[in-house]
Amino acid sequence: MRDDGKKSFMTIISSFKKVLMSQSTITEFVFVKTFARIRSILNSLGQIGYHLTVLLLSAGIALSLPALAHKFLDYWASVENDKASLLMIEAITASFIIIFANLLRLAVGERALAHTATAAGLVSYYPSHEPKARRLIQRLKEQQGTGRTVMAIGSSGYGTLTDQVGDLASVLERCTGAKVLLMNPYSAAARSRISAIADPGYTIESFQQEVQQSIQLLKRLRAIGKSIKLKFYSDAPLVKLVILGDYLWLQHYHPDLNIRRMPEYVLKHNPNDHGLYTFYYHYFTQRWTAHDVADYDLDCDELVYRGTQGNTDRRVLFGVEADTEAVTFSDSLSTY
Repeated sequence: MRDDGKKSFMTIISSFKKVLMSQSTITEFVFVKTFARIRSILNSLGQIGYHLTVLLLSAGIALSLPALAHKFLDYWASVENDKASLLMIEAITASFIIIFANLLRLAVGERALAHTATAAGLVSYYPSHEPKARRLIQRLKEQQGTGRTVMAIGSSGYGTLTDQVGDLASVLERCTGAKVLLMNPYSAAARSRISAIADPGYTIESFQQEVQQSIQLLKRLRAIGKSIKLKFYSDAPLVKLVILGDYLWLQHYHPDLNIRRMPEYVLKHNPNDHGLYTFYYHYFTQRWTAHDVADYDLDCDELVYRGTQGNTDRRVLFGVEADTEAVTFSDSLSTY
């Protein structure tokens, strides 16, 4: 009887937790929708104010043209016989024409570059992660991540997933699921990466702790009902990649520098499928399905290696040092 009562009590508590979580989810959804509507209204008011400003400025210029023309004619009558003044006016006019021609040439060239970037899908570029740039990146990710599946490739996942000021710290709370691919912190490639950075305050033990924190975060997200899948690769990291809907964020790993010091590119899906978004989306798909990439069992804390047919070849307890060299991604691609 005691066991039955305890089970009934646990069932009631579990149901109560589910109700609370569903209510918090609904409240958060309503808040996001309300905030998006307020932002849309403010954007509309800003556009209306811009058009009114342009209209008033145009009207002011049109009304002042007769007075300006009268003053110009009076000035020209006073200097038309003064050779020094005429030469000065000619020099100033020639300088303005040269400057205008150069600006026009630069504008045409930049327009061509902008057209090329648009065709390639490049919409933004952040050379450094200053506070303003970080806020813009996080705002766009929050807009694109609500109700979507996050797909990400990283190193330890700490700066992207776990850190409260990271790129996806708030997005993961609103997404429906995540596919995350991280580097095995117990592989030879991880040790080579940490030693190449040559930061005395950043050791292989610190890197392993960051990976463990990312795993714990993904476990908590899975426990509240989100679809979470985690995999590990054992070769050197190439790019840090985040895909949210039609947008993609890209950074490349420098052999000797921390990823935080590298520029970040934002790519957008091109309807014609000839932009860089399609290329990197295909890259993520190949990386995710490569047979040398191990699935992480969030229940057993094991790495599951599968064969080319998808069947399980072996299981390895996560945290065991790798004794053999990892198969590189380029070698795995040769099998396709």
